[in-house]
Amino acid sequence: MSDLHISFEFFPPKTDAMQEKLWQTVERLAPYEPDFVSVTYGAGGSTRERTHDTVARLTHDANFKTAAHLTCVNATKEEVNEVLREYWASGVRHLVALRGDPPEGIGEKYVPFSGGYANAAELAAGARAIAPFEISVGCYPEKHPESASFDDDFDLLKAKIDNGATRAITQFFYDNEVYYRYVERAQKAGITIPIVPGIMPITNFKGLTRMAGMCGTQVPERLISLFKNLDDDAQTRQLVAATVAAEQCLDLSQNGVDHFHFYTLNRADLVCALCHMLGVKKNDVRTAPSNTEN
Repeated sequence: MSDLHISFEFFPPKTDAMQEKLWQTVERLAPYEPDFVSVTYGAGGSTRERTHDTVARLTHDANFKTAAHLTCVNATKEEVNEVLREYWASGVRHLVALRGDPPEGIGEKYVPFSGGYANAAELAAGARAIAPFEISVGCYPEKHPESASFDDDFDLLKAKIDNGATRAITQFFYDNEVYYRYVERAQKAGITIPIVPGIMPITNFKGLTRMAGMCGTQVPERLISLFKNLDDDAQTRQLVAATVAAEQCLDLSQNGVDHFHFYTLNRADLVCALCHMLGVKKNDVRTAPSNTEN
């Protein structure tokens, strides 16, 4: 499994305590030497400054190859372009280009911002016009909730690729057959870029089911049964979550997947265990990032 690739997603912390927790997570995950790490961008651009600060720290203090999420929400093209120029000037070379959720929340009708980029395909083109960024984009094994069909989804993914995307990272899923079918359909549609599975270890099952409902992700009955009656049993719940995630990742690996993108939720325990089980070895001589402010 020496050719296995991993990447991690973090979200920008809102408080000093969350900042400390993030940095502890980064210190634990750094020795696994991910291909890149990404930092999310809040709904409606609400975490813009925190995202920028976190990207800067991960890039310069932790010496990661850091991918900054960027969305089209609540910003004109020029405002987004200014962010892009700032990122390039600060050494960021990798973007995750996303349309973003409606400012009113998932489930509301998305309306492009006046004078802004309409979708991730336009955003990718705008980014490549400014600098030769590496661009990752999102994709949806169970179809984007707003898409009329998988064909529409694939048409948009093709447009993202035509405009510079070289990697697609999936929405989280818990039925690997869904992923395998999606990759097969994408290949038949002429899509050849890597489709990297996004892995969301389960840390809070109730929260997960709420999020899955909003994202159009199906939670298999098997998982519902496994987590039943565990609300007040954190230790058992954690062991079940670790087993479920390990089974999912090992099955993907045995079926040819060679890159895993972990949605860490700024937690290290399960992700460390999954990396170990997949055969990703720590480099214990890697210099730990310094827990200091820029």
